[in-house]
Amino acid sequence: MRIGILGDIHSNLEALTAVVRAMRAEGVDHWVQVGDIVGYGPDPCECLDIVRELEATVCMGNHDAAVVRLLETDYFNAYARMAIEWTQTQLRMRDLAYLRNLPVSVIRRDLDYTVVHGSLHMPEQFGYVLTTVEAIESMRHQETLMCFVGHSHVPAIYVMSDDDPSIRAVTPPFELNTRGAARILVNVGSVGQPRDENREAAYAIWDTDTGELAIRRTPYDIQRVQDKIRAAGLPSVLADRLAIGV
Repeated sequence: MRIGILGDIHSNLEALTAVVRAMRAEGVDHWVQVGDIVGYGPDPCECLDIVRELEATVCMGNHDAAVVRLLETDYFNAYARMAIEWTQTQLRMRDLAYLRNLPVSVIRRDLDYTVVHGSLHMPEQFGYVLTTVEAIESMRHQETLMCFVGHSHVPAIYVMSDDDPSIRAVTPPFELNTRGAARILVNVGSVGQPRDENREAAYAIWDTDTGELAIRRTPYDIQRVQDKIRAAGLPSVLADRLAIGV
């Protein structure tokens, strides 16, 4: 089975459409999404429709939670808060119900993976996994071979092998075989707002038959998204950052 993992989408329809097209071309059979479908971008309803059509396994992200008022927005920056408030005016009742009912984490024991937006250590607090120290803390709670996370918008892979309890970080180009590993934590990067100075949309594919795991990138129409962000009256910085991947 080929499992396709979608990172933070953030209402970026052009990026999501490009990523889904690329993943379909690679023969993805099963879809996973790590939360933050909405926030920042101009097309929340359309992105939610696509995720539902894919019948993806999805967890709740912090922006998803904030939009349905399950999370206070005090710690969000001003631009993020403005986008959350704007998104609240755009969503349909079915969108709000869908987001409100997302779990903070999902374990698929049949496919040997877990999905959580931030860390498995207190997932409802949406902590970041940015370093090996935080990866260790999250992996202590991991019960499956794979754990897919997002939140930081920066791709990363952390591996714990059967014969070595220490964790190693995999550096770009982010390709490895998962066989022989005891635990693997994968941050797939972001579909709709990359922050690793690479403007292309990120996604991951895990082939459960061969064990091959890869984080890939694909270009999309950034100018069109930028135009829609500005036309919606959202902060221009949210458009500007897409061009440089920060």
